[in-house]
Amino acid sequence: MDDFLDAIRNDHHNFDKGKLSDHFGDNPLELFKKWYKEAFESTQAEPNAMSLSTVSEAGKPSSRILYLKELAEDGFVFYTNYQSEKGKNLESNPNACLLFFWNVLEREVRIEGKATKVSAALSDEYFASRPRGSQLGAWASHQSDVLEDRSELEARLVELAKKYPNEVPRPPHWGGYVIEAQKLEFWQGRPSRLHDRIVFEKENDSWEIYRKNP
Repeated sequence: MDDFLDAIRNDHHNFDKGKLSDHFGDNPLELFKKWYKEAFESTQAEPNAMSLSTVSEAGKPSSRILYLKELAEDGFVFYTNYQSEKGKNLESNPNACLLFFWNVLEREVRIEGKATKVSAALSDEYFASRPRGSQLGAWASHQSDVLEDRSELEARLVELAKKYPNEVPRPPHWGGYVIEAQKLEFWQGRPSRLHDRIVFEKENDSWEIYRKNP
């Protein structure tokens, strides 16, 4: 354990791969697109992976990793089971936080906003594009419920494959959410831990822009 703690304490990473000048524009979604493109074109694995944090009705936070599927005009889109833990949390408290971490570029983007369900038509369109196995899995998994044995899940999958030998319809409890951003923070690692932190915060229909101490 001492060796493990020493390895953590002695990891003095020096952030030196970029900086944020004062010329970053006035539209945070455009800056996000630029950063995402740079992450996509780098060696960064799965640049669309993001952490979604929600809060339960009892006030308990929880986080999980999922994938951004679209950047729409009104926000960041992902898909899930509406009856999952995150779905129930968002039903009772739509406030959520997304976090992208692109370690190759020493960058983070943190997004705070409110979640709403996307249209049924958009959910249908995306569901139809998924592989058949993923479509059947959306029916088979009672996401976040207790599973006594994996054989239950596998048995449901077999039955569903028989029930839907051809086209698999979208489950009514499965679909998309869009997080409409109210606040975005762009973080760029800098030497000596004096990182750049640029915040865009929505005020009515415009963005207030300011820096934060690292």
